[in-house]
Amino acid sequence: MQKTPTPDRPEPLDPAQLLDDPYAAYEELREAGPVHRITGPDGQPAWLVTRYADVRAALADPRLSLDKRNGAAGYRGFSLPPALDANLLNMDPPDHTRIRRLVVKAFTPGRVEKLRAPVAKVAHDLLDAVADRGSADLIADYAGPLPIIVICDLLGVPEGDRRDFRAWTDQLITPDPNRPGAMKEAIGAMLAFFTGLIATKRAEPGDDLLSDLIAVRDEPDDGTGAVAGDRLSEDELTSLAFLILFAGYENTVHLIGNAVLALLDHPDVLAGLRAEPAGLPAAVEEFARYDGPAPLAIRRFPVADVEIGGVTVPAGESVLLSLASANRDPERFPEPAKLDPHRDVFGHLALGHGIHYCLGAPLARMEAQTALGALIQRFPGLRLAVPRTELRWRRSIRARGLMSLPVAW
Repeated sequence: MQKTPTPDRPEPLDPAQLLDDPYAAYEELREAGPVHRITGPDGQPAWLVTRYADVRAALADPRLSLDKRNGAAGYRGFSLPPALDANLLNMDPPDHTRIRRLVVKAFTPGRVEKLRAPVAKVAHDLLDAVADRGSADLIADYAGPLPIIVICDLLGVPEGDRRDFRAWTDQLITPDPNRPGAMKEAIGAMLAFFTGLIATKRAEPGDDLLSDLIAVRDEPDDGTGAVAGDRLSEDELTSLAFLILFAGYENTVHLIGNAVLALLDHPDVLAGLRAEPAGLPAAVEEFARYDGPAPLAIRRFPVADVEIGGVTVPAGESVLLSLASANRDPERFPEPAKLDPHRDVFGHLALGHGIHYCLGAPLARMEAQTALGALIQRFPGLRLAVPRTELRWRRSIRARGLMSLPVAW
């Protein structure tokens, strides 16, 4: 890895190093400089920001746009159709403000707390299903199904329509190189799914978030056909449903899975939380900092030349903000490679910062607390069922999560 990248000579990141040992790679980059002109594992040129203070400031900088139309190189992300792409991860104010306002009430701490008992029931039902086996893949049998069940219940997705969603999501995050058309097929299937679900809910509304959003969308307009006030366009409605389900699953499954692995790697921390479960909320914040589900924030595009860490980034170029690197910056978190559930973890960036802070953060936190609490109390003999070196991580710069987590008890 070169130590002195320049704007006209991008620093190539070794994909294997970044994916297999990301924290060592980010440590090297952090020490080499705050901002790096790179060509990432996805083949796209970008400016990578690695230090906590710069990442935190950039996350809240209104000059850094999420709207891909402000990108000079034609970046397309997942290449989603408009009906799935008109979402909060591709928007700036005022549209971002308008749409976020419509849905944020569903994720307030007070409303989320009312879901704790139903989530606990889901957790125990999933553990009941595997308890007598004495072993399980904790991703496939527990960390994966739990957030899907919770977010589908919130949106009102019928049980029979939930089985394919994880496979579609996996294709977006970790495309199968042996199936070049699989990602496009998954996008098409998701579009058809959400279009059909909205049509069903429109015809037969229920007591769920999606029905509420459809009601907002279908309020009579002012006679001009324009979307006014807090109204949603049809594409925005479909995209919002997609984002809630997609993000509600992807971030939470990896938050839970990574936390369980961290506990198995640190039996003293596991024993401490089993003895004092009241420490779980603080521990979940440390798990998120220590090995969070999203290594990078959503790609941003400066609307004007902007200085980051003493480096001028030209307008329209891609900026990648490394949440994983920022959360391991020793200038902010002393001994960052140490898992310490008692540390002052306030201000960690695992769930973002600023106006784009994770919408579902209260729900993700509560699900992780509940899932971990149930697991460690139910299975006191919990242990890895395979050598640590056999565990495999997703081959993605977008998500930090295990392919599987075989455990026994």
